[in-house]
Amino acid sequence: MNPQRGVASALSSVLFTCLSVGIAALTMWPVYQGERFLVLIGIGLVLGTLVAAAGAAWRWPAAVVVLAGFLVFLAAGVPVAVPERAVSGVLPSLDGILELLGAVALSWRQLLTITLPVGSYQALLVPAFLLVLGGAIVALSVALRSRRPELAAIPSVVILVVGIVFGPATVPWPVPLALALLAVILLWCVRLRSMRRRAAIRLLAPEVQERPRRLEAVADRIAGVRSVVAAGLILALAAGAGIGATTGLPPAGERDVLRTAVEQPFDPRAYPSPLAGLRRYLAVERRDEVMLHVDGLPDGARLRVAALDSYDGVVYSVGSSQEETASGSFVRVPTSVDQSGVDGVEVVLEVEILGYRGVWVPLAGAFEEIGFRGGDAQRLADSFYFNDTGDTAAVIRGLDAGDAYRVRSVVAAPLSDEEVGAARPGGARVPRLGELPDGLALKLDAYVDDAQEPGERLLAAIQGLREEGYISHGIDEEEPQSRSGHAADRITELVTDDLMIGDAEQYAATAALMARQLGFPARVVVGFAPAASGSPIDVLGSDATAWIEVDVAGRGWVAIDPVPPPRPIPEEDDPEPEQVARPQSPVQPPPEDPDPRDEQTPPDTSQQEQQPDDRLLQIVLAVLRVAGIAAGALLVLLSPFLLIVGAKARRRRLRRRAPTPVQRISGGWEEFRDALLDRGYEPPASATRSETARVSQLEQSRTLAAVADRAVFGPGEPDAEDADRVWTAVGGMRADLDRGRSRRQRLVALISLRSLGGYSGRSLFTR
Repeated sequence: MNPQRGVASALSSVLFTCLSVGIAALTMWPVYQGERFLVLIGIGLVLGTLVAAAGAAWRWPAAVVVLAGFLVFLAAGVPVAVPERAVSGVLPSLDGILELLGAVALSWRQLLTITLPVGSYQALLVPAFLLVLGGAIVALSVALRSRRPELAAIPSVVILVVGIVFGPATVPWPVPLALALLAVILLWCVRLRSMRRRAAIRLLAPEVQERPRRLEAVADRIAGVRSVVAAGLILALAAGAGIGATTGLPPAGERDVLRTAVEQPFDPRAYPSPLAGLRRYLAVERRDEVMLHVDGLPDGARLRVAALDSYDGVVYSVGSSQEETASGSFVRVPTSVDQSGVDGVEVVLEVEILGYRGVWVPLAGAFEEIGFRGGDAQRLADSFYFNDTGDTAAVIRGLDAGDAYRVRSVVAAPLSDEEVGAARPGGARVPRLGELPDGLALKLDAYVDDAQEPGERLLAAIQGLREEGYISHGIDEEEPQSRSGHAADRITELVTDDLMIGDAEQYAATAALMARQLGFPARVVVGFAPAASGSPIDVLGSDATAWIEVDVAGRGWVAIDPVPPPRPIPEEDDPEPEQVARPQSPVQPPPEDPDPRDEQTPPDTSQQEQQPDDRLLQIVLAVLRVAGIAAGALLVLLSPFLLIVGAKARRRRLRRRAPTPVQRISGGWEEFRDALLDRGYEPPASATRSETARVSQLEQSRTLAAVADRAVFGPGEPDAEDADRVWTAVGGMRADLDRGRSRRQRLVALISLRSLGGYSGRSLFTR
């Protein structure tokens, strides 16, 4: 029976729908964080309420309600969720409708591969609008038309779960939203229970309708207050237990959501290290080639291509292949990145790609916002990904000649030597180092022997590299030759040779490793340091270089250039090799070899004989393990149904073993009546046993009803044999009720909750 009657009840259903769906939708606020999202919630609730109310008023079939909701979604979805495609901001366009329909299937994945918040970027508001509109239609339709209006809470719970799993790993107010939704649902259930109670009392005792309305209103008000207080106590206990559990036993790790588990579409480890390819820009055929045309770059500023923080002893790379790192996770940027915490000057660059090629996007400073230009702008924007940890951006399809973009960023001033000397290590997390080069620790100790403070030691190491190092790119006929690469053996060669000869590739890698050894989080940055000044400028291949960034407490990541200035390389003296007389070692006579035949032992075949048994045992254990896991999973899935079957079995046992024959006979009748309820029969409210027996249409049921009435109301005490005959008859009538039913119908009756609802299960666990 649906207790919803009258205008007041309908208004309360609308209020519940708007509150529950609206509160649940707010869990998606960390995903969007914009005024348009709040407007979307309001419009979705209004439209969903109108569709559901119209369907209830005119009794539309479910298919018509679904069709009406779909048409409303098409009409309002474009201006609400894809506003850029709306005509005059209010009318849907054909392109907008096509994008709207495509977003229904595709935007869910995009939400997981884009940095948050997304605002109203492209069509990513479509999932939120679909959830709010659909949730409002389903919830209000169930509340107004279903026989179980409590089920109207399910859409809100679904929206809450979706908002959690598609949201970020950290959320601002998870507990208040969950408690608010729980409170609304509890009040809704309390109200429905109160309405059912009043309707049942009036149906069972019509004379109560003759009481004065004032007394009836007072009684209803007292019952309502009692129910609200009980619901409040339940809510307080649940909230206290939940908060206490999370406070006393906090979760060991961060919250696991789909965003943290989904495989990102851009993996930087699938591309060669930018540091390993640095020398290709310095070749004779490319050193004078114009790579980029840049307008707006301040004098002395650099263009960063990529930040590399992972070293495995072979190559410096973006992110680590041995562990999950924040620097290796790239996401899409819907609007802009907040860089308000960076102390620097905001610049706007106009960049045109000429000779440069690759997936890495040259930027300046801390990236804030980018906009691509030209005919390929949309494809570039769709494949643009950014990593905020390393301030590194990439375009999956790669940059090519003719591509252009406008980028806004914050360029921080570099640290002076005095500021480096006063610096202290920051708290940034970087991947663990792999194999360290031999001789690096000895060279570092020689540099920092007289320094005490962390900043002074870092400055001493940087100055040592600048003073001892010489520049040679090792290309063409350049002498002396300098081997490329920055693996551990190449760094060892750099720090142990008589002359320290290398280029920015080796010096940046060495400086970063030394800074890590001194306790500073450090990374290598590959990019361009234009020699030209003014604006606009042409960035040449010879401007390619590398430097390091260290995390300094109170300043964040700051750039330090460890590369020595170019200067003549002195010639190494080539002294004549001295003849060193080596002492002759006495030659020991060979040991006497015993006869190998005497040492031979027969082969031990015991292991070979046991191998089949061991292999068979392993197979059996593996099969048992898999079977145990499958059985455990199946048991977990079936546990609710097994609990229902067990509860009914215990109830039947308690009834059959009641202390007196009268109770056993009455329990037998109750067991038969519950069997009727589980099989879908509908006895009238407050029906007598004879009226209930007529519903079953079984002749034996009338006899059973008469026996039960005589045992309960008649004089004398029935015999125990009468109780046994009653239970035998009940078993036979249960079989008669199942006769002609399919296996599925019998299974549904077995796990039905109808006979366990209300007051029928009050004495289920008590004797």
